[in-house]
Amino acid sequence: MAKELEIGAYEAKTNLAAFLRKVQSGDRFTITQRGRAVAELVPYGTTQQRAKTAAATQMQAFMHKHQPVTGSDIKTLIEEGRD
Repeated sequence: MAKELEIGAYEAKTNLAAFLRKVQSGDRFTITQRGRAVAELVPYGTTQQRAKTAAATQMQAFMHKHQPVTGSDIKTLIEEGRD
């Protein structure tokens, strides 16, 4: 099962190979410097997938808040834009 752990920058540098093996098996690490999060060590592609998921969620929320534009409404909007 994948774990999410916090590690210090020095520990990450010293044991990078071991952490990379753990990341390959699905674990995630937040790297800290003086107790403050500065980076994430995650499996490749994870951040892109999260961005896609967030964009889809935002689009669905937008669609639920707004009524769809019908064909006649689009024509009116185009004509108004020409004025």
